Order: sequence, then structure tokens, then C-alpha cells
Amino acid sequence: MKKTHTIRLPHLGEGVESADVSEILVSPGDKINTDEPIVVLESDKASMEIPSDIKGTIQEVFIEKGKEIIAGDKIVSIVSEEPTENKAKEKEEEKQEETKNQTIEKHTAHTTTKKTEHTFRTSPSVRKLARELQISLSDVKGSGKKGRITREDLIYEIKDRMTKKGADREKQEIDYSQWGPVDFIPLSKVKKITGTRMESAWREVPQVTQFDKADISGLNTYRKKLNKENPTIKITFLPFLIKAVTKALIKFPDLNSSLSVDKKTLIHKRYYHIGVAVDTPGGLVVPVVKNTNKKDIIEISKELEDISRRSREKQLKPEELKGGTFTISSLGGIGGTYFSPIVNPPQVAILGVSKAKKEPVFSTSKNSFMPKDILPISLTYDHRVIDGAQAAVFTKYLGSVLLEFLQET
Repeated sequence: MKKTHTIRLPHLGEGVESADVSEILVSPGDKINTDEPIVVLESDKASMEIPSDIKGTIQEVFIEKGKEIIAGDKIVSIVSEEPTENKAKEKEEEKQEETKNQTIEKHTAHTTTKKTEHTFRTSPSVRKLARELQISLSDVKGSGKKGRITREDLIYEIKDRMTKKGADREKQEIDYSQWGPVDFIPLSKVKKITGTRMESAWREVPQVTQFDKADISGLNTYRKKLNKENPTIKITFLPFLIKAVTKALIKFPDLNSSLSVDKKTLIHKRYYHIGVAVDTPGGLVVPVVKNTNKKDIIEISKELEDISRRSREKQLKPEELKGGTFTISSLGGIGGTYFSPIVNPPQVAILGVSKAKKEPVFSTSKNSFMPKDILPISLTYDHRVIDGAQAAVFTKYLGSVLLEFLQET
């Protein structure tokens, strides 16, 4: 026997009166299981999925993408099969258990206000997850029909607890002077802003770093040649790296992208604006060299000289710090080997470059070891967008592009 059910929009929470339909996930005729999402909504506070609490077939969809809906509005109608004898028996047992718990709750109302877990409407998978995480369902506010607790409700509870836990763990100021003399050095405005952004990036972006080496022996020779031909400017290694990175980004567009706010779409950018980390007396700033695919080494060298000088003199314009699609952080002039730079959202990758040094590399053609200029590189990437294989192929290709400068000598 078939029965038609109408799914309506539940109350979305305190302070949320309505929401816009961002995505409709079902169509008439689709089969749907309990707790499967029907629609994605966007409010001024959050993005959320509304699940079905009925298993069956979608009969009619009452909403339209982009339209606003409020609590109580019809979303879809679903045709379900009436429970079989066994299902009906399970349903009856569940109802008896609920009645029993409600009776217990009623008799103990003057001693406790906490419900037992069995009185809550939710799926077995959510109950299991709550037990594994040691979270009582009595502490979770259900947003589903008749207060049904969904997986999303449980996740929101976990996030809320983590936030509160972090606040509870806020450190008390320590009096370090009790052990000896101290100085108090206020952080610059740039360092405060950078620190906040980096802390947020580290917390929100799952980051992994791929380490590799690149042979730049030919590049160094070619760079010295260009410096002799252009004595009015100083051509460093960085412009070559910018050009090589740009070529690699054209071949691997995932690394020249951003993740959409709802984390469901990857936005490929068909422009190449490379951010370059510059160390200044006030802290780290990242001016952007734009349209690097349309500029040669000499043009990029002149632009880098200009923005580096103006960065240190605090003369950069706001638009010169925006629009970057990928960032390079170079410690080549300082030293060290490898390091793990932090991704600069909404970008999905950043390249760290350390100081090149001479290393013996075996030459198959000469059957002996040859001294080569080897550059350590570190690619940190957003693991939601890029996997380890992509990262490894990217750094390998970047190394091959840098090696191509040998042909220019």
C-alpha cells in the first residue's frame, strides 16, 4: 500500500526566518532514502542541507532554485510503501519504547530534566556516531521534522563544543618577570593581520607539503648572461621561477584555482597573478605580479624591483595586494633547506623556495658525478583540492621547466 508524504521546511534555528534555495538535489521519479539530502539552502548565517525523513519516490517538487522559502513551506512530496508486517512490528516496538521512556520521564520530571537517548527521533547511523563521540542526544537540538536530529545537527554540536572548548582553554597571561627581566615589544599592524590570517588558514585548510629538488645549473648561467646584457637592472633568480611556475600552472589548472564557498565547485582562473612574499621591517607583505604569462623575464625583473622597494617603504597600493592566484615564498637569499609555507586562502597552493647549493649529481652520459646547482622547493597545497600525486607531478614538471633554461645558455 502506497502513501504520500509532504516534506515541509523545518524551523532553521534562532534568528533565521528564511533561506534561499541554492540547489535542488532531487527530481520527480527519484528514489530517496531516509536522511538523504533534498535541497541545499543558503541563509545569511550558513549553508545547510535539508534531508528527507521518509524513504520512497519523489512525486513532486514545490520549490524553485533561487527562490526564498520560510519554515512550513512545502518542499517535496514523497510516495512511500507502507511498512511490511515485520517493519510494522518494529515500528510498534519503537512506539512502545518511546511511550515507556516518556512515562519514565514524566514520573521523574521533578528530579531530572534530561531525556534518555531513545526518546529522540533520529537515524541509527546518527545514534551510532553520537555513541562513538560520547555525545548525549539530549544535548543536541534537532532541526528536522518534529525535532528529528540529523547528522548535520550532530556536526554543529561538535563544532560548537570545539569552539567553546577553545575559549575555555584561553590562556591566562603569565607574569614572566617573576623569573627575570623582560621587554614588551608590540607587534606591528602587518604582523597582527598576517598572524590572524595564517592562524585562520592553518585551522580551516587541510594542508600538506610536497618536497622536491630542481637542477638550476643552466638557469644560473643564463641569468648571469642576461645581467651582463642588461646592466641597468639586477636580474635575480625569482623572475625565472615566476615564469616557470606560470607555465606549470597553465598545464595544471587545479593549482591556479579556488574552492567555492559551499566547497562543491572548483573555480579555475584563466589569468596568472603571482603573489611574491616580501620581508619588510614591518612584517611580511605579498604584492602581486599580474599577468605573468604575458611578461618576459626583463619586464618581471623591473616590476619586482619596483614593488619590493615600495613594499619596504609602505607605498604599495591596495589593489597591488589583491587578486593573486598562486604565491611564491623565497628564502633563497637567507639560507636553509626545506620549509613548509602556509597556503594563502582563497588560493589552494604556495611554493616555498630555499637556498640553492652545489650537489654531486650522477651523469649517465659521462658515467660520473657532476657538480650541479640544486634548488630545494616545497609545495604546500590544500588537500581538499589537490592530492599527493598531483602535487608530485607538479613539482616534477616545474623542475623540468627550470632545467629548460639550460637550452638558453
